[in-house]
Amino acid sequence: MKILVPMKRVADPDNANKVKISPDGTKVTSEGLESKPNPFDEYAVETALRILEDGVGSGNLRGEVVVVTVGGDDTVRQVRQCLAMGADRGIIVQGDDDQLDSTIVANVLAKLVEKEQPNLVICGKQAVDGDSNQVGQALAEILGWPQATFAGQVEVPADLSSATVTREVDGGAAKVKVQLPAVISVDLRIVSPVGVNNNVAAGKEYQDGPRYASLKGIMKAKKKPVDTMTIADLGVDQTLKVRTVNFTAPPQRSAGVIVETVEELVAKLRDEAKVL
Repeated sequence: MKILVPMKRVADPDNANKVKISPDGTKVTSEGLESKPNPFDEYAVETALRILEDGVGSGNLRGEVVVVTVGGDDTVRQVRQCLAMGADRGIIVQGDDDQLDSTIVANVLAKLVEKEQPNLVICGKQAVDGDSNQVGQALAEILGWPQATFAGQVEVPADLSSATVTREVDGGAAKVKVQLPAVISVDLRIVSPVGVNNNVAAGKEYQDGPRYASLKGIMKAKKKPVDTMTIADLGVDQTLKVRTVNFTAPPQRSAGVIVETVEELVAKLRDEAKVL
């Protein structure tokens, strides 16, 4: 079985308060901040590895996990981080973030699916920078594949022919079954200790969260193949359908005030905050 996992490089979410807007308001800048794989995409890598665990403690997988990203050559570091977790190889499709939108990325991935012929695509539900939550759904539409979004749990049979996905919805959870090939986008709870059951690695105890790369994994990742190509090589139309006009920072929050009585608090909530 082959699983394709899209991954986006983002500025470290822990330093989101240090992200700035350029003076002309046309883009968000993150110069000087460390870049990391998008957290939800890390969860997708972990999900793929758990699905293919062989269950005998050898560390071998019952198939191949391929990580793909669209970005510059410097994204190789984040790709290798995913390879150090246990993925088998990487693909970098060269592209400038300013010249990408969800449709272009989805079409790039569709071309790679055509080329790689994976049985399953697992992606994070959204990137923590753009927060558009569109690529997985658009990819499934282009491919004509079934999809399951916001996956909090995934169970696959031993023959890897389908996936039963527990989705997080407003009212709680909904369970759906998709035949493979399919597209699944994952949410935070997928990396709970019981987030994935592949019916082979029964009884295996997982940590809460994605696995850390071991020293052995880091050394092995240096030798794993990472292919590079361009969007033009894949024959994808690079015409943007979404154009960002400008960014505006939210207004500065005013300092808090101390009130002496309940009556004063109610008056401020009604007359100043306008929430009553």
